[in-house]
Amino acid sequence: MRASAHHFGEGIVVETWLIVLLVVVVLVVLALVGLALAKRSRVAGARRREQQRVQAREHLEEARLRGAQAEKEQALAEEQAARARRERAEVEERTRLAEQEARQRAAAAQEHASAAERLRAEAEKLAPGLGDGDGRAPVTGDGPGGSTRR
Repeated sequence: MRASAHHFGEGIVVETWLIVLLVVVVLVVLALVGLALAKRSRVAGARRREQQRVQAREHLEEARLRGAQAEKEQALAEEQAARARRERAEVEERTRLAEQEARQRAAAAQEHASAAERLRAEAEKLAPGLGDGDGRAPVTGDGPGGSTRR
C-alpha cells in the first residue's frame, strides 16, 4: 500500500496523513481555545454574579440602616407633634382661664359701676347739688384722698 501524496505548487509534496494530522491538530487547538473561552466566560459570569450578590447585600444593609433611621425620625416627629399638641392645649387652657377671669372682672366692674350710679342717684336725692358736676363728690382735705400738703 502506498501513501498518497498531494502536490502543492512547485515541488512541494505533502503526505495525506500529514494533512489529516494538521487538520486534527487545528481542530484540537480550536476546541481547546473554545473550551478556554467558555471557561473564561463562565468564570467572568460567576465573578459578575458574585459582585452582584455583594452589591445586593450592601443595598440590603443600606436599606436596613435607612429603614431604622426612618423609623427613628418618624418616632421623633410623632413625639414632637404630640408635644406641640400638648403645648397648644395648655395655651388654649390658659387663654380660656384668662378670658374667664377677664369676663369675671368685667362683670365685677359693671356691678361696681352700677352700685356707684345707684349711690350717686341716692346721694343726689338726699342732698341735691352736693356733687361737683361730674357725678363725683368734691375732694376735701379731711378724708382719704385729700391733699398731701398740711
